[in-house]
Amino acid sequence: MTGDAPPRGDGAAEITESAPAKVNLYLHVTGRRPDGYHLLDSLIVFADLCDTVTAAPAERLSLTLAGPFADALDGADNLVSRAARALAAHAGRPPLAALRLVKHVPVAAGLGGGSSEAAAALRALIRLWGLSIETDELARLALELGADVPVCLSRRATLVGGVGEVLTPLDRAPPSCHLVLANPRVPLSTAEVFAAFSGPTGAPAPPLGPTVDRSDLIDALCVRRNDLEAPARQLAPVIGSVLAALDGLPDCRLARMSGSGPTCFALFDTADEAKAGAHALAAAHPEWWVAAAPVIAA
Repeated sequence: MTGDAPPRGDGAAEITESAPAKVNLYLHVTGRRPDGYHLLDSLIVFADLCDTVTAAPAERLSLTLAGPFADALDGADNLVSRAARALAAHAGRPPLAALRLVKHVPVAAGLGGGSSEAAAALRALIRLWGLSIETDELARLALELGADVPVCLSRRATLVGGVGEVLTPLDRAPPSCHLVLANPRVPLSTAEVFAAFSGPTGAPAPPLGPTVDRSDLIDALCVRRNDLEAPARQLAPVIGSVLAALDGLPDCRLARMSGSGPTCFALFDTADEAKAGAHALAAAHPEWWVAAAPVIAA
């Protein structure tokens, strides 16, 4: 069973699940399957910056959108609704629920927003409908919705391989660290970034050692990279400016693009340093979306 509480069953009151932003601390492209999907090696963590998905009993399936980035969403073909229909079909029941998505994370930003929201919808509806589903079954269902949906089900630091289905949770929580996230408000299609990727591909990174503190983690990340940065910068050159601005912030330990971009992040040791960095960056670039958030420890 997945979710934050035991299943509630039909007739339960509304249930809300968080959909935190996914951040790729590094991302290596290690190959490509015959069907065109790229093979990845990545360390994913989640920021305490969340969309929310609420599910309530209803006589039909509906989805309402709210929040500062709701206008950028397609309500007719949203991953939240698709997740509801897929779960209901798997369970052999009608998809009856009133769903509400509150969107705080930018769209098409390389932060896994849609995938995290689909995972949150699955968790909420499993509880609402009182379903029992094996972990492996749920993982297969999630993968059918998108490569990042399986890792978003757990919301914990995870090494990801394959096309997103090979998950290895870290043995221990990552060291406490804080993020400044910056997005230049230029949507970037993941499919277009992967299509522009021309290689080379390589072997997965060496196994991460026991990261006992932030310095160890930073040292490990510094010998890794994001292979999608080059094609993303070709499509959205402003990413270079975002990375330079983040890298120039006082106390920044590492600046890198997340996922397929265009959102980039900087790592800081403390919340105060991150908040000061976010304040300075937002003042210098009011046209960008900027936020500070801790990495979720669980």
